[in-house]
This record gives sequence, structure tokens and C-alpha cells, in this order.
Amino acid sequence: MLSAGPTPRTRLDRWDSVVEGEIDQPRRWTWEEFRSLPVEAVTKDIHCVTKWSKFDTSWTAVSVDTLLAGVETSAEYVVAYCDGGYTTNLPLEDVIGGKTWVAYEYEGEPLEPAHGGPARLLVPHLYLWKSAKWVRGLELLIADRPGFWETLGYHNRGDPWGEERYAGD
Repeated sequence: MLSAGPTPRTRLDRWDSVVEGEIDQPRRWTWEEFRSLPVEAVTKDIHCVTKWSKFDTSWTAVSVDTLLAGVETSAEYVVAYCDGGYTTNLPLEDVIGGKTWVAYEYEGEPLEPAHGGPARLLVPHLYLWKSAKWVRGLELLIADRPGFWETLGYHNRGDPWGEERYAGD
């Protein structure tokens, strides 16, 4: 497991998640409220930039489409931010339309902190660094703002099928 720093361990009674930025009304959920949202069983392949893949991984997750339902925005980008200060950027088109989730179970078990628990972003069609661990919020933006790895030379999008690992790939 690769991480950009120490593993955060957030107590569930202090966990919350927000959607904010260029939207009509910010939204916020406590852990209990988040867990009461509609869930999906998601089975997807995941791909790491270090050249490994894991097939048919199973997750329990809330679709980002559910979190954004009814939101009015002119945003074209999203920055996911996390406990520990990690961020990653995504075009909004890579987040909506059944492509991205906030997962809290892996293979039927609560997501362990080392794997991003209590909740992580799941963006299976992009390299795993875009599936931000310990996610706490999504900020919708008009203009793109590179995240942690993107500012250090990683590709801005990270498509594994295009082998978009580093800037310039």
C-alpha cells in the first residue's frame, strides 16, 4: 500500500463529508447520514501506476451521482480532499455518469484505514492515485487545480489504458 504520508485514523463520530465549491448549495453528511444514502455493490478492476492490476474487486459504495443529485453547477472539475491533506483533481465528466463512488466496504468488510477507510474515492477507470484514500470532501471548480501527485509530475488524468503515468505521457 502506497500513501503520501501517515495513515489517518478518523473516529466515525467526527467524520463528515462535504460537497462544496461552485454549486448552488453546499452539502454535508455525518457518517450516519452518509451510511443512510442509497448504496451500490460495485465490482471493478483497479489499476496502480506501479504497473499492477487487481481484477473483480468488490466494494460497497455511494455513487458520486447520488451526492451530486440536484446540484446546480457550472463547474467542470472536481478536487477530492482527504484527511492528511491529500488532494487529487478530476474532470467532472470522469466523476459523474456512474463512473465514481465513495466506498466504505471492500470485499464485504469495512474499509481498513491502511486502504483508505473509513471511506475512499473509487475511480476504477483511472489509476488508483485518483481513488483518493480517506476522502472527506469534493470541491467543484470552474478551472482545474492539480492535486498532490499531479503537482509532483504525475499525469493530470491518469488513464491506465493510455498509460498516462507522468506529465507528458
